[in-house]
Amino acid sequence: MRKAFGFLVAAAMLLAPHAMAETYIHAGNLLDVDSGRLESDQAILVDDEGRIRAVGPASKLAPPADATVIDLAAYTVLPGLIDAHVHLLADAETHGYRALSLSLPRKTITGVRNARRTLLAGFTTVRNVGADGYADVALRDAIAAGEVPGPRLLVSGPPIGITGGHCSDENLLPFEYHRIGEGVADGPWAARAKVRQNVKYGVDLIKTCATGGVLSKGTEVGAPQYTLEELTALVDEAHMHGRKVAVHAHGATGIRNAIRAGADSIEHASFIDDEGIRLAKKHHTVLVMDIYNTEYILGAGEAAGILPESLDKERRTGSVQRANFTKAHAAGVTIAFGTDAGVYPHGQNARQFSRMVRFGMTPIEAIRAATTVAADLLGVADVTGRIRPGLSADIIAVEGDPLAHVERLEDVRFVMKEGRVYKEP
Repeated sequence: MRKAFGFLVAAAMLLAPHAMAETYIHAGNLLDVDSGRLESDQAILVDDEGRIRAVGPASKLAPPADATVIDLAAYTVLPGLIDAHVHLLADAETHGYRALSLSLPRKTITGVRNARRTLLAGFTTVRNVGADGYADVALRDAIAAGEVPGPRLLVSGPPIGITGGHCSDENLLPFEYHRIGEGVADGPWAARAKVRQNVKYGVDLIKTCATGGVLSKGTEVGAPQYTLEELTALVDEAHMHGRKVAVHAHGATGIRNAIRAGADSIEHASFIDDEGIRLAKKHHTVLVMDIYNTEYILGAGEAAGILPESLDKERRTGSVQRANFTKAHAAGVTIAFGTDAGVYPHGQNARQFSRMVRFGMTPIEAIRAATTVAADLLGVADVTGRIRPGLSADIIAVEGDPLAHVERLEDVRFVMKEGRVYKEP
């Protein structure tokens, strides 16, 4: 009985994290993500509205008399992490035809679970790129209202694309079901209308697809989808409404079309060529390359219901994507951290850091990709991404030195979002 009571208390603390009037954090080491330096014996003062009020040496910044003190002297403290490409309503164990069994209410409940897992893994901000029925809008608003725990969300609602396309249509069902995906829009004016609909229902950004994909039935992973005219109209309409555009694009032609159309980010970018790299640098287009999840797809995908044709496409894509990640990084293209979580289990987002380092980044570059770079891409650099006075108190802590062993980020021991503690050592 005592064990059960303890479990219920712990669960209640996670569901209703405690706010603090004023909080003083003593950090053994504090990572300055801009300089890349670890500053020892630092203090962070968080005000009663969840913002950072002061940062400095603990010897010079004493705790106020009535402040709650959090002792992280044995840990390295850094900003909350950002994942620019997740699917919170997706279940990694339910792919292919199995996904047809899931109702929208069930997916939404799954999203609540996955939001909590993501937050406890140290990701205090994520961009959800694709969800049916604007369920991600509802999840975002519930988290912002404090009704359920989760990261700060930026959401796209239903992704927009062509008939039979990767991200917009329902290709698993035969013709007699007459099922058309809610994101389908063919032609420039239809694409504009769909952007307007998504804006009407509260999205933060627009997601579209310029090529086929790995996990969709009947699409070729590198084949272009949408003409340049259609993409240009879609991006123009989104920018008119102050929304950035994330474009799924594996193939070289689709990547070039999306960049020329004005896309803010290219998701996946697997088969990017030299011209695509040149255009990305010229137009300051950010690449979001999910170079970890190929391991899950090829290792556990078949058991999770991923179709044989998708497994074949991934075998042709994963290694090329990793090689092009190295190439794009060496060329100086901006790369933000994005994992495609939902394809693989949520909460394991940080496993990508070690792959980013393996394929060309230094640890601090990989960490910046998930802090300052991602914050700039998402348009939230004035809110989060650094531990600086005036920004939101989105703070995590790990054991050891993540600059020496970036894998330390896979085991986050402390999580604070907007001044509320969700996880303690």
